[in-house]
Amino acid sequence: MRRAIPILFTAAALLVAGVTLAQLPRTPSPAGAQVYFITPKDGEEITGPVTVRFGLKGMGVAPAGVEMKDTGHHHLLVDVATLPPMGENLPNDANHRHFGGGQTEATITLPPGRHTLQLLLGDQNHIPHQPPVMSPKITITVK
Repeated sequence: MRRAIPILFTAAALLVAGVTLAQLPRTPSPAGAQVYFITPKDGEEITGPVTVRFGLKGMGVAPAGVEMKDTGHHHLLVDVATLPPMGENLPNDANHRHFGGGQTEATITLPPGRHTLQLLLGDQNHIPHQPPVMSPKITITVK
């Protein structure tokens, strides 16, 4: 019976932590902060794989999990028609790619055809800043 109490306590703590994380306030972004594509350019035709270079102005890059004022890390939205909820952790899947190590470029493989790309900065918890720091959506064609 002694072991049941710590296990139940741990499960309850994790449940409470999950609720708390979902309710974290959004990290403020400084006025004028911008994220943008260095490459590729909007409308560009590319032979894959595609090297994407992320630009950031008015903020710094820090890995996920590192809390530092006026920093964040990149998320690349690929072929996303509707933005994810801004007050929640960003999804991590083929359409929502996380660069939580603080990367400022990546080489990605996309099937031939037209694709949309958009950058969205996330805070230490993968939650978009307030206001969101995101690029305009660009369209590329992979040959």
